Amino acid sequence: MMSEKNIKPGVANSITIRAKYPNLPGMLANILHTISKNKGDMSAIDVVSISDVNIVRDLTINTSGNEHAEIIINKLKKIEHLDIQNVSDQTFLLHLGGKIEVKSSFEISTRDEMSKAYTPGVGRISSHINQTPESVWSLTGKSHTIAVVTDGTAVLGLGDIGPEAALPVMEGKAMILKNFANVDAWPICLNTKDSDEIIDIVKAISPGFGGINLEDISSPRCFYIEQRLKQELDIPVFHDDQHGTAIVVLAALINSLKIVKKKPKDIKVVIAGVGAAGIACGNILLDYGVKNIIGVDSTGIITKDRDYKDNIYKSNFASKTNPENIKGDLQKALKNADCFIGLAGPNIVSPQMLLKMKKNSIVFALANPDPEIMPELIPANITIMATGRSDYPNQVNNSLAFPGIFKGLLDVRAKTISDGMKISAAKAIASVIPKNLLNPDFIIPSVFDKNVVEEVSKNIASQAIEEGVSRKQKKEINYYSFKK
Repeated sequence: MMSEKNIKPGVANSITIRAKYPNLPGMLANILHTISKNKGDMSAIDVVSISDVNIVRDLTINTSGNEHAEIIINKLKKIEHLDIQNVSDQTFLLHLGGKIEVKSSFEISTRDEMSKAYTPGVGRISSHINQTPESVWSLTGKSHTIAVVTDGTAVLGLGDIGPEAALPVMEGKAMILKNFANVDAWPICLNTKDSDEIIDIVKAISPGFGGINLEDISSPRCFYIEQRLKQELDIPVFHDDQHGTAIVVLAALINSLKIVKKKPKDIKVVIAGVGAAGIACGNILLDYGVKNIIGVDSTGIITKDRDYKDNIYKSNFASKTNPENIKGDLQKALKNADCFIGLAGPNIVSPQMLLKMKKNSIVFALANPDPEIMPELIPANITIMATGRSDYPNQVNNSLAFPGIFKGLLDVRAKTISDGMKISAAKAIASVIPKNLLNPDFIIPSVFDKNVVEEVSKNIASQAIEEGVSRKQKKEINYYSFKK
């Protein structure tokens, strides 16, 4: 687990303390001073009840994690006459009972409605789909529903925590898809790590879905699973940890290059972390026209003559990158680089290492919650800095990509998602910010900018049609004129 000491207090770790104390001058000031002295960030103060004798307040405090919260609580308990009646965790309260539910698209309140929605009327619909298979897209929820599939082996920065512990993350993904793009999503958490078994299960459940979002599956297994499913299913399969990250990174780079006035073919990019996201980022940058990419893993620079054992994906990455086959560590790789993309872990880069990069360079330090280097430490030769965090400018977040991507794929009932469609999505995200508004602290739009989903979905759909992978009917089927 990450240390809390470098994490800023935030709403994700907020607690609410219900405190009862004498209604006397100076009591509240003493409480607030204690919280501030122990680095708590006050968010709200609410009066629950008040009398001449006592006052009860709810104190909502942003902390940096459980240990920090315990420290604050214990310090408050030492204040004379202060009675802590209850402590609640706002994030836990938000998750009580889960975050998603089934909701009917219309009410059933009469016998006639029951007869049409279920038996006997539904039999006519099933017969029609049996005789006209493509009508399943119009007559069921398949056209707006995806499966979010995980085995819980690579969840956030927590690692292999299992399918049950992964469920809140998958529910969160489903919420974002629904709220941002009106796409319905079901969390499918599988109690198996067998790659072939996962493939078989996803294939077996695929008839009910218009797309598959693979999530939090460990590398290199995730490559094999996605590759097989893309070959064997006729609906899009998208591993967000790979391609969502790559798409948003490319979008940020497109706008960054406009600011620093450099071209893709002329820059040197260093990627720290050559797992699922790192390899996908390298591939999309190569497709976009970047010629010189150097990957660095825990052993050092990825070279063409290293032994990658049975990791054919890293071996393939090595064959396409590091054109001069330089050897060494991350510091060696960063010499004369124009862009650093961190997908590895916290605090692995120093200011001295970045000073070896060129003038007007770009740093995307995307490890969460602690990046490879904190923005405050960036030297003067770095013009643009981005992180994966929401408390700094330029947050590179997958939520900018996957809602619009799936909306676009489903809108045209796409059979697959191609590399060209991914680049199209990145360009769409970048285009949301007008060129005259671009600046080093604004290279990527907010996840709450509604133009993002609109532009991404429109570009994905257009590219799918252009590539001939759309199955959208030009005219409606006459559902009445089917043969028995």
